[in-house]
Amino acid sequence: MMEELCYHIIDIVQNSISANSKNIKIKLKESDKEDLISIEINDDGKGMDAETIKNVQDPFYTTKSGKKVGLGIPLLKETAIHCEGSFKMESRVGKGTLVTAIFKKSNIDVPPIGEVKDTILTSIVGNDPCDIDITYENDNGCFNISTKEIKEQIGDLHITHPDVMRFLKEFIDKGISDLQNYT
Repeated sequence: MMEELCYHIIDIVQNSISANSKNIKIKLKESDKEDLISIEINDDGKGMDAETIKNVQDPFYTTKSGKKVGLGIPLLKETAIHCEGSFKMESRVGKGTLVTAIFKKSNIDVPPIGEVKDTILTSIVGNDPCDIDITYENDNGCFNISTKEIKEQIGDLHITHPDVMRFLKEFIDKGISDLQNYT
């Protein structure tokens, strides 16, 4: 089991990048009212056939050269099921992949979500030129950030330019803090 659920997000985003995705949508929801945490990652990468989908859920299968195991997806699946949730993986060759993991939030074994702010910032700045759309939702509302919109606003500046990074960090910190500290 990974220490924090956000580590799973980073891992799957890296899988999406490896699958030549140009667009990735991440939805993270935590709700006390619904007693759930859900992670949904949708990409437009090369996709997988039914046999590959089955194989990537096996910890002793990996497509990465030099590795003997691929634990990311199997650990996410096992954790979701163990925590009274569910796991689903859908994919179409040439169209992309959708990974959905749902956890019962009140389950004693659910790992902490982790640093949502850092996960969002890492996903955005670490994966250019891929366009990433991230939504974080809780019982207090919703925060969304899109690299496509950011790139339109910053013009010729690169997303890793210090001024852009400073703005992104402040924007993300404020957006997530407002939702997490809402009373």
